[in-house]
Amino acid sequence: MAVLFGVCLLISGVVIRLSVGLAARFGIMDCPGGHKQHAASTPFVGGFGLIAVLIGAALLGDPIFSEIPFLPLAAILVGSVTIFLTGLADDIWHLSFKPRLAIQALVALSMVFLGGVELDSLGELLPGLHINLGWLGIPLTIFATIGLINAVNMIDGVDGLSGSVSMVSLALIALVAYAGNAGGYVIFIVALMGGVGGFLYYNLRYPGNSRARVFLGDNGSMLLGFLFAWLLIALSQGSHAAMTPVTALWLFALPLMDTVGVMLRRIWLGKSPFRPDRHHLHHLFIRAGFRVCDVVLVATVMQIVLGLVGVVGLLLDVPDYLMFGLFLAVFAVYFLLILRPWRLVPGLCRLNRSLGLPSVHIRGLFVGSLRKEQWPEILRLIAAELGTAYAYQFNVYQLGESTLDGRNVFCVVHVPAEGNDLLIGRIRRDAMRIRRRLARQQGLAVRLFVCRDVENELGDELMARDGSRSADRRGVRRTLIYSAEHGQKLVHGDDGNFELSVPPACR
Repeated sequence: MAVLFGVCLLISGVVIRLSVGLAARFGIMDCPGGHKQHAASTPFVGGFGLIAVLIGAALLGDPIFSEIPFLPLAAILVGSVTIFLTGLADDIWHLSFKPRLAIQALVALSMVFLGGVELDSLGELLPGLHINLGWLGIPLTIFATIGLINAVNMIDGVDGLSGSVSMVSLALIALVAYAGNAGGYVIFIVALMGGVGGFLYYNLRYPGNSRARVFLGDNGSMLLGFLFAWLLIALSQGSHAAMTPVTALWLFALPLMDTVGVMLRRIWLGKSPFRPDRHHLHHLFIRAGFRVCDVVLVATVMQIVLGLVGVVGLLLDVPDYLMFGLFLAVFAVYFLLILRPWRLVPGLCRLNRSLGLPSVHIRGLFVGSLRKEQWPEILRLIAAELGTAYAYQFNVYQLGESTLDGRNVFCVVHVPAEGNDLLIGRIRRDAMRIRRRLARQQGLAVRLFVCRDVENELGDELMARDGSRSADRRGVRRTLIYSAEHGQKLVHGDDGNFELSVPPACR
């Protein structure tokens, strides 16, 4: 298993790396704009690694998939290639949802008639009542397959999220398949996990990789969704099923709840359920100040917890109707939370602070309540602590109103760190260290310098400006008396008045 995982990891990584060079030539690029958050054009080639793993594993034949009959294995391969090419066409030519849904339905039909994978039963959803689908099995199989295909697509919103959640779900499915003596599918899942791992090497944010170098794209997300549909249906149906249908809901809980919840919210607002917006769970976490890497971590932990609830319920033989009722209760709570994002986001902000995580809105350090003769010494201390590892700018202001003790000067250390998770984390650590150094000096106000997200604050007012002087939201006049970058003076006049250069939304 370890060798298989490593080989598939290598195949996926190499194929994706080779595909990057061809992406720009054939227009397989995700360009910035619209509701997209990334700032650079990025190749849509994540699915190339996955399809290469599937084809490579299939060519090995019996040594790998000896326990899966030839016809279902051929149906998996044909369906995977078809859905991959459909997603690739969508990445290049931006197909409308109608042809996509039609092809997804055809692939689902091939899964039923060629692969023999079909929803026959939903289990004991009510006490003493086993729900057998009969002739409804085929249409519900098509509906479920289309839903799972698009669920992975819709959760693919920030770097590393869809790949990490998919990796967790695949690991849990492999665990259930192993416990249910479905050895052939365990090997298949391990190979697929290697393909996802190769993609995450390029897509996940980590030291040395500050942003995604490739995206999964529709070619990859639709392919993953199809494979999830096949695995969850195949392993939950038949007399030798490895899991119950309700367990399958838990193993794919987070993408499923996010997709259904967002679509129900759009319908509730009178909009098309297929109209894109920025109200997915990961969007709300970002608006609340969570860094992308922290969003991925939180979402992965959520999927682990939800998946383990399903696995434990299966192993303890908890009745289906109890597990289904619990799942509906969890989904109801989730839906009520995302229904009013303007209430959820402040709560997520508090969660971010309580967990001690760096906020994506951090832009440096604020030091207030300084006397005018103090600030040169404070700047020298800050410069010595920060060094020159990254760019930053000093701005020193003097308030127009006088104070009894003369503490009417404040300093802002501004760092251009938007979108750089690793830099934001370093800024926070450096700021906390400086804060401890300055704590011995009585009377100073030292805190993180945060650029507020005005999208989440109603009635926000912009600062008024008057030449080199400005007024904050409370009407207090302030004057910029010093500005420097990396400790080198940029501007210095005899009157000490300079134009404000820090974004007005920052406090």
